[in-house]
Amino acid sequence: MPPAAAPATRSPVHQSRVRVLRPGNGRTPGPVVYWMLRDQRLVDNWALLHAVGLAAAATPAVPVAVAFALFPRPFLLGARRRQLGFLLRGLRLLAADARARGIPFFFLEGGHKEVPALVSRLGASALVADFSPLRPVREAIDTVVGELSRDAASVAVHQVDAHNVVPVWAASGKLEYSAKTFRGKVSKVMDEYLVEYPEMPLMAPWDGEQPEDIDWDALIDRVCSEAENVPEIDWCEPGEVAAKEVLLGSKDGFLTKRIKSYDTDRNDPTKPRALSCLSPYLHFGHISAQRCALEAKKCRHLSPKSVDAFLEELIIRRELADNFCYYQPHYDSLAGAWEWARKTLMDHAADKREYIYTREQLENAKTSDHLWNASQLEMVHHGKMHGFMRMYWAKKILEWTSGPEEALSIAIYLNDKYHVDGRDPNGYVGCMWSICGLHDQGWKERPVFGKIRYMNYAGCKRKFDVDAYISYVKRLVAQSKKRKAEETPNSEAKHSKV
Repeated sequence: MPPAAAPATRSPVHQSRVRVLRPGNGRTPGPVVYWMLRDQRLVDNWALLHAVGLAAAATPAVPVAVAFALFPRPFLLGARRRQLGFLLRGLRLLAADARARGIPFFFLEGGHKEVPALVSRLGASALVADFSPLRPVREAIDTVVGELSRDAASVAVHQVDAHNVVPVWAASGKLEYSAKTFRGKVSKVMDEYLVEYPEMPLMAPWDGEQPEDIDWDALIDRVCSEAENVPEIDWCEPGEVAAKEVLLGSKDGFLTKRIKSYDTDRNDPTKPRALSCLSPYLHFGHISAQRCALEAKKCRHLSPKSVDAFLEELIIRRELADNFCYYQPHYDSLAGAWEWARKTLMDHAADKREYIYTREQLENAKTSDHLWNASQLEMVHHGKMHGFMRMYWAKKILEWTSGPEEALSIAIYLNDKYHVDGRDPNGYVGCMWSICGLHDQGWKERPVFGKIRYMNYAGCKRKFDVDAYISYVKRLVAQSKKRKAEETPNSEAKHSKV
């Protein structure tokens, strides 16, 4: 039985954006704790707004605290230094902002199992969590709710979809077949949800337990040293301020300076500045997709086609990925593909391949295809592969491995290891689209691919300047190696795998 919708309150948040995971009895007078998971920001955050609204509606009003629990390794989905460094540096900025606003920020290094203990110590009346469709997060929330249910105190637990413009459970009640079916449903309710954020209600002053001081430098060094050494990126600064600069900055903001070329150039890998460059910020929740959409709509009159194309990617395609991961528990395996796709892939699983490469060869960009090698090196050294190349990259892995299961496993492994925005519904759906035909249709049958959409080198040459892209990546790699040599002159041979 699905969780109940939130009862009507004075919350500034749309009622159907909130689900009650545990009702509570309303008799506990303690503070409200916002358990921050996926949406790591204080501004434009429906989950925080709901928590503050609950606190303000209490009689008397109660204060609000924010908690972040660093998931233990099994739940981190293999996060490496690249992703962990970005996450922790963003949280350091968030903690300072919270302190300036008078909001206590509790960092729980021991993971989500510390959340019930914090709730108990603070005497909290309610716990508000944000939303992710991924299994580890859902399992963690289930664990916390289970622990709280065993406690005699009646603590309410609410969940708020603060990540999607249209809450995933409101957009559709089932697994959608394609963007076409999903787009129609979302469009019908878009005006109801794509609204300006309200002002943050006034919060009662905090007079409870104070968070421990955090030595962020030591924390970051320790956590990153324990993780696999995929170097951090330097082209993308974490945090809410940096995210807003990328969206609206006066020098190089996407909507202020670069949006006009988005419609015509976003699929050209030689023109990376045509892209929004917002994916790391959206993944870590440093900026709200709703804020991006609201600001984009304001400038639609300047570039209608580009803004419409951006909104399609930002809302329809991105939220379709959440729909898939929410309603399909096997979102990262062949079992999650549609029946026609599984059948055609298995029918051709034994087809002869011209090349077979191991995972190590692929990871080290040791193939006969210089274009593919460049895309792999872009991901390894830059932390982000151009969106068009992600499709070609994954489809060639299908062509070069022993079968679709191995291809999907390798694609997800490499995607999650090297992309700063890896371990994300968009990444899983991107791999599933490329290899398993997800949200696509059957095409002309051919060896290895069956009826899965085919891409090849010749097609790429017709679409963009392949040699220019390879040269661009060579420059990125040279810059990356120079930077690493300057930072750790004696460690490159020890740590670098490519």
